[in-house]
Amino acid sequence: MPEFQLNGVTLSVPEAMLGGKLADKLSSAGYEAHEARAALMRLRAGQRVLELGGGLGYVSAVCAGVTGAQNVVTVEANPDMLPVIRGNLDRNGFGEARLVHGAVVGAVTTDEPIAFDRKKTFWAGRLADMESDPGAVVNVPVLRLDTLLARYRPDMVVMDVEGAERLLFDAPWPAHVRNVILELHPGQYPDSVIKTIVDCMSASGLTYDPGPSRGRILGFRRVRGK
Repeated sequence: MPEFQLNGVTLSVPEAMLGGKLADKLSSAGYEAHEARAALMRLRAGQRVLELGGGLGYVSAVCAGVTGAQNVVTVEANPDMLPVIRGNLDRNGFGEARLVHGAVVGAVTTDEPIAFDRKKTFWAGRLADMESDPGAVVNVPVLRLDTLLARYRPDMVVMDVEGAERLLFDAPWPAHVRNVILELHPGQYPDSVIKTIVDCMSASGLTYDPGPSRGRILGFRRVRGK
């Protein structure tokens, strides 16, 4: 499989996933560059990280290099990506990082599996909707955000879930979360969803963090004393 070097991390990508656009981003070190920069700006050694949406395992590897692999948990819904993420974490010496399969949701009343659209381009995979190709849809485990936050008690949450962030800000977040870095997908929801996200973070004692914020990457940090 082709290999790429980004920020001291070696990424191996199956040929079937390596389209021209992805290859260009990997070759130019542009792949998830803003997310990695944001995480490096705020993460400190020994802090716990919960990553929602693992991609190729790049951001989780970057975080593991700072805080230790034992402090990193990556959640990925697309079953096709699990061996890729695991392989990339292992080849970079981060085998202790935990990889969890499932789609993250907010408050739900059922534990039944949820439909996920794998998409031909893996980074566009998201919860299935009426426009999804039935042949690309697979049922995956449901993972409640509040359960994940309580179980792993992260200091930092990094999130790129292709629009599912609209489901994850329906209740205040716990006080142990110090930093949140998320990628917005404004083409998939109205501006009112972004307001809901900002309002929820404010109610949780977290405020806009201009340092790691850039373009669609939005950072929040805990207000001192909150």
